[in-house]
Amino acid sequence: MANYNKVILAGNLTRDPQLSYLPNQTPAVDFGLAVNRRWRDQQGQQREDTCFIDCRAFGKPAEIINQYMRKGRSILVDGRLHYATWEKDGQKHSKHRVVVENFQFLDSGGGQGGGYQRNSAPPQARQAPPAHQAPAPVEDAGEPAPPDYDQGGGGDEIPF
Repeated sequence: MANYNKVILAGNLTRDPQLSYLPNQTPAVDFGLAVNRRWRDQQGQQREDTCFIDCRAFGKPAEIINQYMRKGRSILVDGRLHYATWEKDGQKHSKHRVVVENFQFLDSGGGQGGGYQRNSAPPQARQAPPAHQAPAPVEDAGEPAPPDYDQGGGGDEIPF
């Protein structure tokens, strides 16, 4: 059975990014994203719905997001959905979060926004501003990063 976990979102930060460091000193940044959806109802009235999503980035991307982004700024992120569970004071908690793998700033004063693209071509081979090299997958206590290849059995599926 094939599996695919990819999320692409564009929205505005709901709060300033919160930078922290994992025990191995890898930077991690958490931020909230608000994504709006507009449509017309059956009566023709304009309607709007907002979805709030928690996001996390690691390594150099975390540092860049922390340095340049603030509440209200626009960003496009792509990554994967992660389901975290934990226990606090005897209560079980859980939530979904987007683990950011690539991003693009959307409101950089009219020009092309800066960004980050995992596994990108070398800077001299690109027309766009240089992106940063992706760090190795990082594991934190509540969120192991799976490898980028299929470890499942079977072997009769193409892993892409």
